[in-house]
Amino acid sequence: MTTTLEPVRVAAPASGGLLDRVLKMRELAILAVLVLMLVATQIDNSAFLSVQGIKDLLLNATILVLVAVGEAMVVVTRNVDLSVGSVLGITAFAAGNFLQGGGNPFVAVLLAVALGAAFGALNGLLVSIGQVPALVVTLGTLYIIRGIDSIWVGSREITASDLPSGFTGFGHDGVSAIPYLAVLAAVVLVAVAYYLRNYRSGRESYALGSSPEAAGLAGVPVRKRILTAYIACGALAGLAGALYLARFGNVDSGTGTGYELTVVSAVVVGGVAFTGGSGSVYGVALGALLLTSINSVLPSIGVSSVWVQAIDGILLLTAIAVDRIVALRVAGVLRKRAAETRSARHG
Repeated sequence: MTTTLEPVRVAAPASGGLLDRVLKMRELAILAVLVLMLVATQIDNSAFLSVQGIKDLLLNATILVLVAVGEAMVVVTRNVDLSVGSVLGITAFAAGNFLQGGGNPFVAVLLAVALGAAFGALNGLLVSIGQVPALVVTLGTLYIIRGIDSIWVGSREITASDLPSGFTGFGHDGVSAIPYLAVLAAVVLVAVAYYLRNYRSGRESYALGSSPEAAGLAGVPVRKRILTAYIACGALAGLAGALYLARFGNVDSGTGTGYELTVVSAVVVGGVAFTGGSGSVYGVALGALLLTSINSVLPSIGVSSVWVQAIDGILLLTAIAVDRIVALRVAGVLRKRAAETRSARHG
């Protein structure tokens, strides 16, 4: 008689409801800070939230939202991708180079997405199958991709005059205050959020981030989930690269340099724990909108832009501190509940 072993199934943790409430409060807090900041700026400068002003705020956030959503998918699995800035730069130039030669804009975007996905796959294979720490892998590919970009691009530069007018027009146009790029970013955001929440593979990414060992014992294909997250992150960085080209119409060898730090800040400020296993892409979008809005708010109220990086750093440290405090509070509540349960059983 042959016995078939069933895969181990782990029930959803009892803390799910508590964590969901905490995350929603975190997102509401970010939203409240963002609204207060914009309202205060509008009071000081009545032209700030004009139709064009709102359009500029959304356009400024679009690229960061796309890259940060992809980064969040990786961070949820308890990994990180520091190469996204380099991927954005090289894919933007690849799309521009293709368009400069008379290529179709839609094909150019697909080319950028495919190239980004290829770099993501490289990172994912090294991390998942090679078992090399993500920080080491992606720091290495950051410099490798940047080096390839510098050699390929050299002193060349692609400008808006080299691109089809319809392509650059898409990067600026919209319906009233809502740009087309923001609509596209919102579609991607909703799709990723739906995937992470409703598909088994998405939920397994959270389980993997919470405890890789337990996820493996529960039958989660750990390597496959990590590889998928990196491919998605690279593809979204590639899409962001093509849209960066449409938005700004200017790409050179320095495009995207240092962008990975802003992306990681948006992810952490948006509530995705750097230790993995928690957070939502909606919070990440709010974090990205908050960071990009600060860049617009400070000059409009007469504050030097040199304060932007300092404020971003303060927000990042505050978010990390809040994550730590919340983690300790949740752990304390869970221990108390477990003690009460044991006491009730023995009573």
